[in-house]
Amino acid sequence: MTDSGKCAFVLGIELVDGPDGSVTMCQRRYVDDILKRFGMDECKAVVSPVDISTRLISSDAATKVNAPFREAVGALMHLMTATRPDIAYAVGYVSRFMENPQEEHWVAVKRIFRYLQGTKTHGICFKPGDNIDFRGYSDADWAGDLADRNELGQQEAVKRVAVYE
Repeated sequence: MTDSGKCAFVLGIELVDGPDGSVTMCQRRYVDDILKRFGMDECKAVVSPVDISTRLISSDAATKVNAPFREAVGALMHLMTATRPDIAYAVGYVSRFMENPQEEHWVAVKRIFRYLQGTKTHGICFKPGDNIDFRGYSDADWAGDLADRNELGQQEAVKRVAVYE
């Protein structure tokens, strides 16, 4: 066995060592690849993956969109599960419409792509020895989901992990 030096990529995930011993994981190249694959590589960036006024519903009467919706959502799911938990809600939201995707659903997917355009280098940073108590909260939209009228909310705590920008 030989030592090949520091590892820079593992399964498409870029690993960056920080001067403080931290390791940051990001998928900048993968984001570039999916933006190019779906023709969004020159799109204008937005600051959030979901527009707050977006209320997606499914309609059997509406015409199915002629776009690679399922492929796009699958690519976003891969990104979300590896290094981008910040898009989890948005990807989960649009994935509800895989059965019958319509134009408004495709527009929502393109919004996520536009968010990724501005946040390509974001990822997860692991710092040694820090006692970071990372908490994320979501809720404040009781029964706001027009499709099933459910309240969304959860609280998560993760030790020694911080979202990197």
